[in-house]
Amino acid sequence: MNQSNPTRRAFLAASLALAASGTVLAGERSAHTLPARPFSAPAADLALVLAVDCSSSIDADEYRLQALGYAAAFRHERVRRAVLGGSGAGRIAVAQTQWGGQFAQTQAIGWTLLDSPAALDAFAGRLEAQPRLVQDDATAIGAAIDHAVKTLALCPFEATRRTIDVSGDGRNNQGRFARYARDDAVAAGIGINGLPILTDEANLASIYRAEVIGGPGAFVVPARRFSNFADAILHKLATEIA
Repeated sequence: MNQSNPTRRAFLAASLALAASGTVLAGERSAHTLPARPFSAPAADLALVLAVDCSSSIDADEYRLQALGYAAAFRHERVRRAVLGGSGAGRIAVAQTQWGGQFAQTQAIGWTLLDSPAALDAFAGRLEAQPRLVQDDATAIGAAIDHAVKTLALCPFEATRRTIDVSGDGRNNQGRFARYARDDAVAAGIGINGLPILTDEANLASIYRAEVIGGPGAFVVPARRFSNFADAILHKLATEIA
C-alpha cells in the first residue's frame, strides 16, 4: 500500500503518538493497570449467615414476626454485649439470606460489619425493613445450606468462626438432603445452628437435631409458635455469638 495515502499517514501518526504517550498495545500490560498489592481483610470474631425460611408455609404476618424478632435481638443488650465484648476483635460480620425451594435462594442483606452500637442499630433497622424477596412452595433446607456456604465464601472479612443460622417451620421436602449439605459444610469448618418453629410439625426440633445442625457445640433453639420467635432468636444469637 502506498504510504503517501492520507489515511495511512494518519494511522501511522496516531500509532506513534500512542507509543510516545506510554500506551501499550494488546498483549502487553497497560500503564494504567494498578500493581497487585497484598490485601488484609478486617478481622471479625464471627461470620454469620442468617438463613430465613420464606417458603409458602410462612405467610406475610409470620415473615413479619421473623423480621421483627431478628431486629429486636440485634437491639438487645445481651446481643450487643456478645458482639462488642468478644475476646478477639470485638466485632462480627453478618449477612441475611432468604430461601424456599431448591432454586429459590437469595442474599437479601449483604455482608455488614457490626463493630459499634451505631452499626448494630443500623443493621437492626435494615432487618426490620427488609422486604420478603422469596416466596416458594417447597422447603429445601439442603439448598439453603449450600447457598449459605457460598455466601460465606464471599465474606470480605477474616473471621475466626463461620456459622449458619437456619430458621424454618418445616422439614426438607425438595432437592438435596439437608444432612448431606450439613456434612459438607461441617467438613469445611462451618457450624450450623437451628431455630425450628413448631407450628406445623411438633417434632421438627428432633429433625433439625438429626439432619440440620452440625459442628462443635451446634445447638437447636425451638420456638413453639411464631409469637415466641423473638425470644428464641434472642437466646440463639446471644449464645452463638458469644
